[in-house]
Amino acid sequence: MDKLLSQIYGLSPEQLKAYSAHVMLGGGSRGGPILERGKGVRVWDTEGKDYIDCTSQSWALYLGYANDAINAIIHEHIENMTHIHQGFDTKARYYLAHKLASLAPAGMNRVSFTVGGGPAIEAAMKIAFKNIQPSRDFVTLFDSYHGTTLGTMGASWISTKSIGKFFGGSRFLPLTRAFVRIPNPVTYRNPLGVDTETYIDICLTMTREIFQRGTSGKPAGVIVEPIQASAGQLILPTRYLQELRKICDEFETLLIYDEIQTFGRIGDVFAANHFGVAPDIIVLGKGLGAGLPLAAIIISDKLEGFQGDTEELHTFANPSLSMITAAKQLEMFENGVLANCREMGAYLGSQLCALCATYPEVGDVRQLGMHIGVELVDDPESKNPLEKEAGEIRKAGFRHGLILGTGGVRRNVLKIKPPLIINRSECDEILEKFTASLCDVLRK
Repeated sequence: MDKLLSQIYGLSPEQLKAYSAHVMLGGGSRGGPILERGKGVRVWDTEGKDYIDCTSQSWALYLGYANDAINAIIHEHIENMTHIHQGFDTKARYYLAHKLASLAPAGMNRVSFTVGGGPAIEAAMKIAFKNIQPSRDFVTLFDSYHGTTLGTMGASWISTKSIGKFFGGSRFLPLTRAFVRIPNPVTYRNPLGVDTETYIDICLTMTREIFQRGTSGKPAGVIVEPIQASAGQLILPTRYLQELRKICDEFETLLIYDEIQTFGRIGDVFAANHFGVAPDIIVLGKGLGAGLPLAAIIISDKLEGFQGDTEELHTFANPSLSMITAAKQLEMFENGVLANCREMGAYLGSQLCALCATYPEVGDVRQLGMHIGVELVDDPESKNPLEKEAGEIRKAGFRHGLILGTGGVRRNVLKIKPPLIINRSECDEILEKFTASLCDVLRK
């Protein structure tokens, strides 16, 4: 082992505590274990305790930790190249762009790569602004989350009072742009207390009115997650997406899908294909690079793309190594990973729903593929969110060897989104540890 690597791996608990004072973080839930190594769906901390990771490390490790096939192709390709500047062509970039275009909805054939989800959303905004004029405003849904860059922070709920107080994004308002927000079709809980179909119609009516009266010029683009992850794993109804597509066409604006979290995880490569509603731009990130940094946009053939005069330039927008791992992951998607995602996701979803009989606090289970959220409420009728209890259940999960995510602007949704390679026995282990965590908090 390299001497430096041995030194890093050998840091003592005292050194770790001292060195931690130098790390400044702007987000994420700290206070969990210090992770040291992982394999498959499992990760170990510095004390040797193992956990099943239901966060896939910010939903990015679709193939789990230290995947053998990904490791092998990394080791082979890294002998040739890693970083290549955006201005130089590579076979890896050509191949991956072609592969993504071949899997995207018909008529979406051009791909631009970038360094992360936030910059990819900004790239989509550039394309929209170039193509839709006169325009100034971008539209997002209530409780949306599209990043924390200065270009995207205003699109995210963290800049609003959704949570009941102003959050981190509100501190930078002079530097961020304003976004016009439209109501999201919440099917479990809506503010008017009407039935689901009526509320969908209300959301669509308000959207049309806002497009007509609430923007200056045409809306440049409507940015939506087909499943609103941070909002609470909210699966947008197909009818809503179909009608939103029609409204965008009516007002000559672009429909932009933020598929940063839905890519692959729903059991299909693209949510656009699953819902049968094609956008004008698809945004990718997180899991695209199979655990290595990579993001991209795919645009409709009818749109003018980027010009080469520094409209979109990033030093690390051509990471050859990430592109090779992304291509390998797509190959593995086709060879059983997505089928396993659908099968194991359906199993986990059904078993989590069964918990409602014992734990009525499990108010709703939202599952599509391995994109799963469990909303906790005080009882099924009032649906008052159990924010404090959700946080305590997440902490109990650590004790039982389970890493859970939290979501929803009220932070009362537990995210269960393990790697897509999970097997049946590992799903049963998740269910056992999740139930024990529920019991610790809700039946103490």
